[in-house]
This record gives sequence, structure tokens and C-alpha cells, in this order.
Amino acid sequence: MNILVTGIAGFIGFHLASKLSEKHQVVGVDNFNDYYSVQLKKDRAKILTKKDITIYEEDINNTDKLKEIIQKHKITHIVHLAAQAGVRYSFDHPHEYVHSNISGFLSILEALKTYPMPLIFASSSSVYGTNDTKIFSTKDLTDFPSNFYGATKKANELMAYSYHHLYQIPMVGLRFFTVYGPFGRPDMAYFSFANKIMQEETIDVYNHGKMQRDFTYIDDIVNGIIASIDYAHGFDIFNLGNNSPVSLMKFIETLENSLGKKAKKNFLPMQQGEMVTTFADIEESQKKLNYHPKTSIQEGLEKFANWHQSYFNKNEMLCK
Repeated sequence: MNILVTGIAGFIGFHLASKLSEKHQVVGVDNFNDYYSVQLKKDRAKILTKKDITIYEEDINNTDKLKEIIQKHKITHIVHLAAQAGVRYSFDHPHEYVHSNISGFLSILEALKTYPMPLIFASSSSVYGTNDTKIFSTKDLTDFPSNFYGATKKANELMAYSYHHLYQIPMVGLRFFTVYGPFGRPDMAYFSFANKIMQEETIDVYNHGKMQRDFTYIDDIVNGIIASIDYAHGFDIFNLGNNSPVSLMKFIETLENSLGKKAKKNFLPMQQGEMVTTFADIEESQKKLNYHPKTSIQEGLEKFANWHQSYFNKNEMLCK
């Protein structure tokens, strides 16, 4: 297969491309924006180029350039991961989410009208929003997102289905649940906590620590995405989570043990737009994708901590 990965210099895109390159030809697109450290993105890209992966610095809104890349490299599958991420950032920068997550996604869909092929695209557990169910199933209603980021991801699922219906393009949408691991996103809590713990700064613990997340290690996510590439034939939505929520306080304790340092904690009320608990029902993913996450939170955070300490020592300013 010749696979185009958008957002290839991002956290998930980097790990996916690295794994796919072992068996397939991989081409990537990324705009290297400054939402978080551009240097971290460049460091990921540098590793990928050593694996003979071609990376274009381009905005996905440039549909003509996407078509040119697809034609030049005889692309057979697209994995669309490029997006403006983050919940809190969406409060003050909603237009950036429209540009990347709505207009950018439309650009991908329009390119597929000219060059129909399977599309695997990133959705998010955020689409479940204010649902009061204990375990989030893909059969649940997702009409009430608790933040604008989640709303754009829900919109992506609807946009994708409309193009699948009109043009019979095979598509798989993947709802990721709190992905973590080496070379992760500095804006995410686990990375931010690690930075502050290492610098002996105080971490903010929201809802007084009474939160749970279905933390999912990056290698398990990558395996799920690759299985989705092989599976894509109609239109499907799958959860990719660990199916084992961890309390925030347990998570912090495990991270402290992995880093060998205690955190200074500042307990605060619940933040606007956040979800108290995420918990993935992965029954369909297990049946159809043979998706079975294997990495425990202890093992995953140990791997992250080892990477973080090495990277932190070399790039201290980049981790702030």
C-alpha cells in the first residue's frame, strides 16, 4: 500500500508512520503549526525522513496540493490525523478549529471525490460530551458535545458519512481515548504534569482529582489504526480505548513513581467543558478489528517517563 498520513509530524501520526513504513510506502503532510513546540514536530519528522518517508510541509486546506501528492505517489489509502487539538484552546480560538477540523476535513473529502480510496480518520472520545452513560458505546447518542473541539469531531463524522453515501468511499472513523506515550503532545495533562514535576513546580489538579480517563498507550492505538486500514470497506465508527479507566489521583501517583519524584498539587474545581469520566466500550473493535490493548498504565507511563527524562535533558526549554 501507498499510504498518505496527514498530521504526520504530530504525536499519533509520527508513531503510525514509523510503524507503517516497515511494510508500506508512506507519505506525509503537516503544516508544522506552533500550537505546541515546532521543534518537537521537527524532531519527529527528522526521525521519519531517515526511514525514507517523504514529508510535505503543507496545509491540508490546499486541495490541489493534496491531489498532486496523491497522484504523484500513487496513494492507495489516506489516514487523516491532522487537526487542531485541545479542549481548552478551543474556548479562545474557535476559528482555528473551523479552519483545520472543518474546512481542512472538507478538503480531504473533496480530494477523495477525484481519487476515491479508503479513508481512515481521527475522531475523539470528546464526541460523547454530556452523555451520562457509564461506558461510551458507538451506539450511544452523540448530539451534545461539552466543548467546541468535540463538536468539530462530531461534524467530521457527519461530513464523512455524507461523502460515503454520495460517492461510496470506504471510511472508518476512530474515536481515540486519551492517547499517551513517548513523543507525546506537551499540551496534554500527563506531559504537562511530567514537565512540572521535573521542574518542581505545582501541578493543577481539577475537580479535586475526582476524574477518570481511559488512558490508551500509543502502540495500542497504532495497532488499531493499522487494523482499520485493512478493514475499511463500508462506513464504520470504532472506539479505540483501553477499556480500563484510571482515576486521576492514581494516574498522578503512577507518574510520580515512574519519574522518581513527588508532585506538588494544587486542587481546583472542575474546568468548564471537561468530562468527568471517559470509558470506551471496545466490543465492536475487538470483534471486527481484533483490537486488544495490552499496555497497562504502569508500563506505559514507565516508557513515557524514560523518554521524557532523556528528551528533557536535551531540550529543557522545549518542555516548558
